[in-house]
Amino acid sequence: MTQEFDLVASLAKGVEGRSDAWAFIQGFAAHWAGAAVGSGDGWTEADLDAAEARLGLPLPPALREAYALFGRRRDLTSNHDVLLGPAELHVDDAEEALVFRHENQGAASWGILLDSLQDDDPAVFVRLDLADKSAERWEGWLERLSLCFVEIVLSESLQADETLCDFLDLDDDGLELVETNFVRLPFPAYPVGEETRWFLGQDVLVRDDDGAAILARGRTPEAMDRVRDVIPGDWLNDCR
Repeated sequence: MTQEFDLVASLAKGVEGRSDAWAFIQGFAAHWAGAAVGSGDGWTEADLDAAEARLGLPLPPALREAYALFGRRRDLTSNHDVLLGPAELHVDDAEEALVFRHENQGAASWGILLDSLQDDDPAVFVRLDLADKSAERWEGWLERLSLCFVEIVLSESLQADETLCDFLDLDDDGLELVETNFVRLPFPAYPVGEETRWFLGQDVLVRDDDGAAILARGRTPEAMDRVRDVIPGDWLNDCR
């Protein structure tokens, strides 16, 4: 890609449907993750066919497309939480969902309900690992799998190289500085109780986690330093 990547415009389209979601991820990879999506970054059709044969279940087109395009790019999908490979896809113990992602310490799993596997771009559900196993339920997460992959790539970008990424506990003043100095991105609302918002500044991506903390990713170390200057505080990775 030679032309400049417009993150806001591309994301606005990317959250609406799966072809635009893949276009957003390709643009983001090239301009924010350091390397364009290449021919060897996805799983082969044979890998995906083998997963279907092993499971005895169809993989939704959106899942096959994502895996075939960038499923092997761990820098896009697995810096913190883990996108399962085709050979690791499995049905949960309750036989309710096809699991494709785990939280890095096993605290949650993301899956597609078995009765929606025939859909082209099915909804994604999340299940928390609770001490009371009887209370565990698959709860709605995002309305389309392609949208979930956009969220995965954005969130995992915040967990990359410490020279480009940082974390800050927020107070009310810090939250106001985020809202004043950064542009809110057009990402759909998360489930009830998850007040997560995305913002964009000059070469920096910021996620506000319910006003309690922010995670930031700069395209360069200098961009990350500018965020620290704009929002003073005890940044986790600030070694200046």
